[in-house]
Amino acid sequence: MRAILSVHNKQGLVPFAQGLSSLGFELFSTGGTKKALSDAGVAVHSISDITGFPEILDGRVKTLHPAVHGGILARRDILRHREELEKQNIQPIDLVAVNLYPFRETIAREGVSLDEALENIDIGGPTMLRAAAKNFPHVLVVVDPADYEPILNQLRLGLVKLDERRKLAQKAFQHVASYDTAISQYLRYDEPGFPQHMTIALEKQLDLRYGENPHQQAAFYKEYNFMAKPGLTIGGAKLLRSLTWNRRWLWSVISLHPLWLLSSIIILAAWPAIRIWPKLTGGH
Repeated sequence: MRAILSVHNKQGLVPFAQGLSSLGFELFSTGGTKKALSDAGVAVHSISDITGFPEILDGRVKTLHPAVHGGILARRDILRHREELEKQNIQPIDLVAVNLYPFRETIAREGVSLDEALENIDIGGPTMLRAAAKNFPHVLVVVDPADYEPILNQLRLGLVKLDERRKLAQKAFQHVASYDTAISQYLRYDEPGFPQHMTIALEKQLDLRYGENPHQQAAFYKEYNFMAKPGLTIGGAKLLRSLTWNRRWLWSVISLHPLWLLSSIIILAAWPAIRIWPKLTGGH
């Protein structure tokens, strides 16, 4: 079995790699990830050992190669795919663990240049994630370090179920979609008018006690707008604080009793009508 590990966020990387190695995985990696693993004493090969080609263009091209993507995308249940891999001397890749260059963190810095931003747009990472997620029945795709230990536990039991593989694939596609949304927002920043097409990235802040009715589920999401000024969204709570007649009261409701947040929003929406009600009814 083969695994490619190429991560910017190295949280939990070494124990995950050690666990994979103990299960018989042959590990391949690039750049800083390979160095981190080697420094920790984990046996790891360069991705160039798969491609037979060095990294070029200051690392811009490392994994964009048929030997990598053929190994990821080949369906193990189709004979002609297996025969073609053998003919081209390509080994299947069974696990891809990737998280991406810190584009969002880069553009959030004060005074970042266009060149800096462009250099932090990941190309090979999203491509491998999409390939592995497309072929999720045969390839495990991992973007979240929180999934490392659960995956190792399932591999130790001998099987990662199809439904779990599907969930990992969904998470990978969402990870890439949010990443691409940040890039799109950055490139059109300060352009006038409204774009013909637009995506919005949302991040869940908390689960609510119920939705519009007690039998309905609900959650509160914050727009993950990478170019928005702080405090201009409901998710930032500052807008809520400025709208309420008692800022300290509302802030305490949000901070101490987050499950009441939906009720707080409803109160804020209703309060203007409540305030004018006596005037409309003559004080009744």
